[in-house]
Amino acid sequence: MAERPDEAEMHIPADGRMVLRTEGLVKKYGKRTVVNHVSINVKQGEIVGLLGPNGAGKTTSFYMTTGLIVPNEGHIYLNDLDITKYPVYKRAQNGIGYLAQEASVFRKMSVEDNIASVLEMTNKPKEYQREKLESLIAEFHLQKVRKNLGDQLSGGERRRTEIARCLAIDPKFIMLDEPFAGVDPIAVEDIQHIVWRLKYKNIGILITDHNVQETLSITDRAYLLFEGKILFQGTPEELAANQVVREKYLSQSFVLRRKDFQLRDAKEETTEES
Repeated sequence: MAERPDEAEMHIPADGRMVLRTEGLVKKYGKRTVVNHVSINVKQGEIVGLLGPNGAGKTTSFYMTTGLIVPNEGHIYLNDLDITKYPVYKRAQNGIGYLAQEASVFRKMSVEDNIASVLEMTNKPKEYQREKLESLIAEFHLQKVRKNLGDQLSGGERRRTEIARCLAIDPKFIMLDEPFAGVDPIAVEDIQHIVWRLKYKNIGILITDHNVQETLSITDRAYLLFEGKILFQGTPEELAANQVVREKYLSQSFVLRRKDFQLRDAKEETTEES
C-alpha cells in the first residue's frame, strides 16, 4: 500500500498505534475566550467522547481538531507531525476521516455510487475498488438499498452509507459529529454497534454528541468541557461516579448503561453456526 502524503515525516510509536492529539487549543471570538487551553488525545483502537453542555466549547474544540476552525493558539498533532494548519481534505489524505452532523450523501446518487465516488479518489486499482465496494456494502448491510438514491434513505441507512464512505479511504481516525442526530432509536443502537466495531479495525474514534447516554455507553474514555476548559476526563464509570460532573452536567439521577456488543456478537455467531 502506498504511504500517505506525510507518513514519511511521522515517528510511529513502538506499539504501532498512532495518536491524534491537541495541545493547549485556544479559540477567541472578540474578547470572549470560547476554548481555553484544551488538550486531548485519541489513540488508534479506542473510542473517546468529547462532551459538555451548550456553550462549553466542545463543538469548537471538535471543529479545531477536524480542521474546520483554526485555533488562535495551540497545536494539533498526528503523532509528531504538526497538522494544525492542515485543511480537512489534507487531514483526510493523512488518514483522518470526518463525518459531519448534516447529511453528506449525494442525494441524487445511489448508495453504491456514493461509496464508489470516494473510492475513485483513492487512485487504487479498479479491481481493488470493486472489491472494497462490495465489502463495504456487505459490512454495513446496504445490499437492499444499494440502488436507492441518497434522498430515499432512512436516517439509519444514510448514516451507514456515510460511515461506509468514510471507511473507503482506510482512515486511521474518524471524527464523528452528532452521529445519533436524526436517527430513530432502533437505528441508534445499530450505529452504536458499527462505531464500537470500528475500534477493532484499529481506528481511533473521537465522538461528540448531545446524547450523553448513548455516547458514554460505547466510549472507552471521555473529556467533559465546562466553560471552555476540561472539567474532568476519565472512563464513563469515573465520570458517572464523580459528584461535580453529576452536579454540573449529568444530573444526580443519571444512570450509566453500557452496551455489551461483545455478548451480542457472540450470540449472533452462535445462531449462525447452528
